[in-house]
Amino acid sequence: MLLLDLSTVPPRERPEAFRHALTDSSVPNDVFHEEPDTGMHARMHLWRVGGLDLFATRNSGFEVRRTERHVHHHRSHPVVSVSLQPEGVHRAEVGGRQRLLGADDICVFHELSVRTYGWSGDGTSHAMLFDMNRLGVPVETVVRASQHLSASPMHGLVLDHLRSVFRDAGRLENDPGAEALGTATTELVRALLLSAAHAEDAEPVRSVMDDTLLTRVMAYARRHLADRALTPERIAAEHAISVRRLYLLLSEADVSLEQWLITERLTKARQMLGSPRYDRLTVAALAARCGFSSPSHFTRRFQAAYGVTPSEWRRHRGEETSVPGA
Repeated sequence: MLLLDLSTVPPRERPEAFRHALTDSSVPNDVFHEEPDTGMHARMHLWRVGGLDLFATRNSGFEVRRTERHVHHHRSHPVVSVSLQPEGVHRAEVGGRQRLLGADDICVFHELSVRTYGWSGDGTSHAMLFDMNRLGVPVETVVRASQHLSASPMHGLVLDHLRSVFRDAGRLENDPGAEALGTATTELVRALLLSAAHAEDAEPVRSVMDDTLLTRVMAYARRHLADRALTPERIAAEHAISVRRLYLLLSEADVSLEQWLITERLTKARQMLGSPRYDRLTVAALAARCGFSSPSHFTRRFQAAYGVTPSEWRRHRGEETSVPGA
């Protein structure tokens, strides 16, 4: 949903429109703009996926400051903001420490903490908002974690997961699996915060790593669907568990690893076949990108799942509802 486009707002009203869209009237902040009179521009979008608010903005240089005075005025259910910086070099200060953030960083703020955030020139930010009660991580832990996120072994996995959610935010809003996705995303972010805030062998980290093991295994497998060498042994090794424990974990969740991988790969292939972006790929090349070693095996599996061949699906894309099994 388009939340704000400042090109449609009279110049003198843009600072207030920006502040209202960015911060919500119930959460005060001080907002400063590099060019409030001449060059200020912004375009913001908002989605709701599985109980999480997803916010994207591309705008000219600004800085938002949240002081001790502001912290005392917060919504009834304060939030934790977890953001990515796809474009531009962003500046942040939290807990008295200043940081520069780029495309490979995750930035975390707790609404009940003092902070400064912004950038010069044009920049882009993607942020998810987590209710602090749902996330279940104390303010001091969030602040401590925010300064050490990249040191956590969870950082890369969570970064890739957040990127993928924002990539398809519009489609995910009404997806039947959105609620489960919201829960899984919350668990991954909670694991990252506890991992970054504590020593890896501390009890809170061991507990949350155990609780999120299945989520992490599935997220890892999805990230490596194109790799035909994605074996149970490799998945187990990447998570420092035995193959036996891996299969026990999946069995408890009523998941067959081999069948689940086939289903995920077929789903990815179906999405690619339905997108004009991949029209230049042959069916064989597309099958390889989805982790299938044999084009004929891929075609048989696809037809068994959806009732048509990959080529037929491509010709009839956009008409999924008329295809058996879609």
